[in-house]
Parts: sequence; C-alpha cells; structure tokens
Amino acid sequence: MSLALFLSMSSFALAASISPGPVNIVALTSGLRHGFRASLRHVTGATVGFTALLLLAGCGIAELLLRWPGAIRLISGAGVVFLLYLAWSLWASDGRVSASLATRPPSVTAGLTQQWLNPKAWLAAIAGMGAYGTGGGTLRIWLFAALYFVICYASIAAWAYAGARLRQHLDDARRLRAFNRTMAALLVLSAAYLVLAG
Repeated sequence: MSLALFLSMSSFALAASISPGPVNIVALTSGLRHGFRASLRHVTGATVGFTALLLLAGCGIAELLLRWPGAIRLISGAGVVFLLYLAWSLWASDGRVSASLATRPPSVTAGLTQQWLNPKAWLAAIAGMGAYGTGGGTLRIWLFAALYFVICYASIAAWAYAGARLRQHLDDARRLRAFNRTMAALLVLSAAYLVLAG
C-alpha cells in the first residue's frame, strides 16, 4: 500500500469517526456520567460494531441493500426510534451526578447495537469500502478495516475522554441537566435529519 493511499484512507476514517454523531454524543455523555474507564466498554462495542459493518460492506452487502431498498428504510426507522429513546433518557435525567452513577454505563452490546442502528455508520461503511476496499482485493479490505478500527476506537474514546474532563465543570445539578438536555436536543436533530433525508 502506498503512503498516499494510507494517508487518504486515514483521513477518511478520521473524518467519519471523529465528527459529531449519535455514537459520539453517547460516548461524551457516558464519559461525563460514568468516567473515562467505565465508558471504554461502549467505545469498544461501537468500534467492533462499525468494523463489522465495514467488513460486511467489503463482502458485498452494499449490492444487497441496493436490491432491497426497504432494508435501508428499516435500518433508518429503527435508528430514529433508538435516537429518540436515547434523547428522552437524557432529557428526563434530573442532573444529579450521584444518580447518574447509580445507573450502569453503556455496555459493549449497547455500543455495537448503536452502530448497527446508526444510518451514518452504514453510509460511512459502504462509502469507505466502495472508495478504498473493494477495488484492491481481500487484503486491502482487511487492511482498511484494521486501520479504521484503530482510528475509530481513538476517535470515540476521545469523545468519552472529553466528557470525563467536563465532569468537574458540570458538578452542579442545573448545569448537568442543561448539558444533558443539549445532548438530547442534538440527538433529536440527528433523528430529524434522518427522517428528512430519507
């Protein structure tokens, strides 16, 4: 693999992984509520979930989805419902850190599920493999997936770390409640975008 191709793949993976989206918003909120280390389960699940999608895209799932457009609508609809559920959970939080700590941090399974219900993840996987993986054979598909795994993990972990660092500034219940509601609003906007774009 040439250096230019490696840098191009890395840039794509970073831009898609670090940009704000539902999974990163949950990672930020988890870091704030539960701390960085406890949030790494979610980070791991989300990264494994996305990498699995990427590998499926490399194995030809894109053609299957193009033949069955109802699948994309089903994924998008499930994603919208899931985002609205997450938004409601954040909005209803009373803003007490102690109460937040009483709940469990998102699990590996939750992170994986979020990626599989995230239309942004499906689009990034299909576009990424279409651009960098499928034309170069099986080895390039696996190399791209491995590179993406590392960048995706670091990107989602950065959001969780940012949330953990924000914790000391949001020790007041009112401020934390305002933060939670801002994150809830962002999730609702993400859901609205999916509905309008679909």
